[in-house]
Amino acid sequence: MKNTFMILVLSLLLVSCKQEIKPADIAKLNGYWEIEKVVFDKGEEKDYKMNESFDYFDIKNNKGIRKKVMPQLDGTFLTSDSFENVSVRFKGDQVFLDYKTDYAKWSEELISITEEKLVVKNQEKKEYHYKKAGAINLLDDGKKTK
Repeated sequence: MKNTFMILVLSLLLVSCKQEIKPADIAKLNGYWEIEKVVFDKGEEKDYKMNESFDYFDIKNNKGIRKKVMPQLDGTFLTSDSFENVSVRFKGDQVFLDYKTDYAKWSEELISITEEKLVVKNQEKKEYHYKKAGAINLLDDGKKTK
Protein backbone atom coordinates (compact mmCIF):
# COMPACT_ATOMS: atom_id res chain seq x y z
CA MET A 1 0.00 0.00 0.00
CA LYS A 2 2.86 2.37 0.86
CA ASN A 3 4.50 1.69 -2.53
CA THR A 4 1.28 2.42 -4.39
CA PHE A 5 0.84 5.69 -2.51
CA MET A 6 4.47 6.68 -3.17
CA ILE A 7 4.13 5.96 -6.91
CA LEU A 8 0.93 8.02 -7.04
CA VAL A 9 2.57 10.98 -5.30
CA LEU A 10 5.64 10.83 -7.56
CA SER A 11 3.45 10.60 -10.66
CA LEU A 12 1.45 13.65 -9.63
CA LEU A 13 4.66 15.53 -8.89
CA LEU A 14 6.09 14.75 -12.33
CA VAL A 15 2.88 15.73 -14.12
CA SER A 16 2.61 18.99 -12.18
CA CYS A 17 6.21 19.93 -13.06
CA LYS A 18 5.55 20.05 -16.80
CA GLN A 19 6.01 23.53 -18.20
CA GLU A 20 2.92 25.27 -19.52
CA ILE A 21 3.93 26.65 -22.90
CA LYS A 22 2.14 29.81 -23.95
CA PRO A 23 1.93 31.32 -27.45
CA ALA A 24 4.36 34.06 -26.38
CA ASP A 25 6.99 31.38 -25.58
CA ILE A 26 7.22 30.34 -29.23
CA ALA A 27 9.42 33.37 -30.02
CA LYS A 28 12.11 31.78 -27.81
CA LEU A 29 12.56 29.08 -30.48
CA ASN A 30 14.12 31.56 -32.91
CA GLY A 31 17.87 31.25 -33.23
CA TYR A 32 20.56 28.59 -33.11
CA TRP A 33 20.23 25.43 -30.99
CA GLU A 34 22.90 22.83 -30.24
CA ILE A 35 21.89 19.35 -29.14
CA GLU A 36 23.19 18.37 -25.69
CA LYS A 37 21.70 14.92 -25.23
CA VAL A 38 19.02 12.46 -26.27
CA VAL A 39 16.99 10.61 -23.63
CA PHE A 40 15.53 7.36 -24.97
CA ASP A 41 12.13 5.97 -23.99
CA LYS A 42 13.65 3.50 -21.51
CA GLY A 43 15.65 6.24 -19.75
CA GLU A 44 19.12 5.71 -21.20
CA GLU A 45 20.92 8.84 -22.41
CA LYS A 46 23.35 9.75 -25.15
CA ASP A 47 25.41 12.89 -24.52
CA TYR A 48 26.77 15.07 -27.31
CA LYS A 49 30.00 16.79 -26.33
CA MET A 50 30.58 18.57 -29.64
CA ASN A 51 28.37 19.09 -32.67
CA GLU A 52 29.25 19.77 -36.27
CA SER A 53 25.83 21.25 -36.95
CA PHE A 54 23.21 23.34 -35.16
CA ASP A 55 19.48 23.67 -35.75
CA TYR A 56 18.38 27.15 -36.77
CA PHE A 57 14.73 28.13 -36.22
CA ASP A 58 13.03 31.17 -37.74
CA ILE A 59 9.35 31.22 -36.72
CA LYS A 60 6.83 34.07 -36.98
CA ASN A 61 3.08 33.78 -36.41
CA ASN A 62 3.48 30.06 -35.62
CA LYS A 63 4.98 29.28 -39.04
CA GLY A 64 8.56 29.22 -40.22
CA ILE A 65 11.56 27.04 -40.99
CA ARG A 66 14.15 24.82 -39.33
CA LYS A 67 17.51 24.51 -41.03
CA LYS A 68 20.78 22.70 -40.29
CA VAL A 69 23.77 25.05 -40.18
CA MET A 70 27.46 24.41 -39.58
CA PRO A 71 29.40 26.87 -37.40
CA GLN A 72 32.74 28.05 -38.77
CA LEU A 73 35.85 29.15 -36.87
CA ASP A 74 35.38 32.78 -37.93
CA GLY A 75 31.91 33.03 -36.37
CA THR A 76 29.91 32.54 -39.57
CA PHE A 77 27.67 29.61 -40.48
CA LEU A 78 27.65 27.41 -43.57
CA THR A 79 24.13 26.71 -44.77
CA SER A 80 22.52 24.83 -47.59
CA ASP A 81 19.31 25.48 -49.49
CA SER A 82 17.49 22.64 -47.71
CA PHE A 83 15.13 23.35 -44.84
CA GLU A 84 11.97 22.07 -43.18
CA ASN A 85 8.76 24.04 -42.98
CA VAL A 86 7.56 24.25 -39.37
CA SER A 87 4.09 24.97 -38.03
CA VAL A 88 3.34 25.34 -34.33
CA ARG A 89 0.14 23.60 -33.21
CA PHE A 90 -1.55 23.99 -29.83
CA LYS A 91 -3.70 21.01 -28.81
CA GLY A 92 -5.14 21.22 -25.31
CA ASP A 93 -2.20 21.66 -22.95
CA GLN A 94 0.27 20.25 -25.50
CA VAL A 95 2.28 22.09 -28.15
CA PHE A 96 3.52 20.40 -31.32
CA LEU A 97 6.04 21.35 -33.96
CA ASP A 98 4.75 19.98 -37.27
CA TYR A 99 7.47 19.59 -39.91
CA LYS A 100 6.99 19.23 -43.64
CA THR A 101 9.34 18.75 -46.58
CA ASP A 102 8.68 17.66 -50.15
CA TYR A 103 9.33 14.09 -48.98
CA ALA A 104 7.94 13.71 -45.46
CA LYS A 105 5.74 15.03 -42.64
CA TRP A 106 6.30 14.48 -38.91
CA SER A 107 5.65 16.07 -35.53
CA GLU A 108 7.52 16.63 -32.28
CA GLU A 109 5.99 17.64 -28.97
CA LEU A 110 7.47 20.77 -27.45
CA ILE A 111 8.10 19.73 -23.83
CA SER A 112 9.81 22.87 -22.53
CA ILE A 113 11.34 26.10 -23.80
CA THR A 114 13.34 28.84 -22.09
CA GLU A 115 15.76 31.44 -23.42
CA GLU A 116 18.59 28.90 -23.00
CA LYS A 117 17.06 25.39 -23.09
CA LEU A 118 14.75 23.47 -25.43
CA VAL A 119 13.30 19.96 -25.07
CA VAL A 120 11.24 18.19 -27.75
CA LYS A 121 9.92 14.62 -27.92
CA ASN A 122 9.42 12.72 -31.16
CA GLN A 123 6.96 9.94 -31.99
CA GLU A 124 9.47 7.27 -30.89
CA LYS A 125 9.39 8.86 -27.39
CA LYS A 126 12.98 10.15 -27.70
CA GLU A 127 13.57 13.46 -25.94
CA TYR A 128 16.02 15.85 -27.57
CA HIS A 129 17.61 18.34 -25.18
CA TYR A 130 19.13 21.46 -26.76
CA LYS A 131 21.01 24.48 -25.48
CA LYS A 132 20.99 27.88 -27.13
CA ALA A 133 24.05 28.35 -29.28
CA GLY A 134 25.73 31.33 -30.82
CA ALA A 135 28.50 32.09 -33.21
CA ILE A 136 31.95 30.70 -32.47
CA ASN A 137 34.92 32.94 -33.27
CA LEU A 138 38.20 31.17 -32.54
CA LEU A 139 40.25 33.29 -34.93
CA ASP A 140 40.01 36.37 -32.69
CA ASP A 141 40.34 38.60 -35.73
CA GLY A 142 38.51 41.46 -34.02
CA LYS A 143 35.52 41.20 -36.33
CA LYS A 144 32.05 41.14 -34.86
CA THR A 145 29.98 38.05 -35.56
CA LYS A 146 26.31 38.21 -36.44
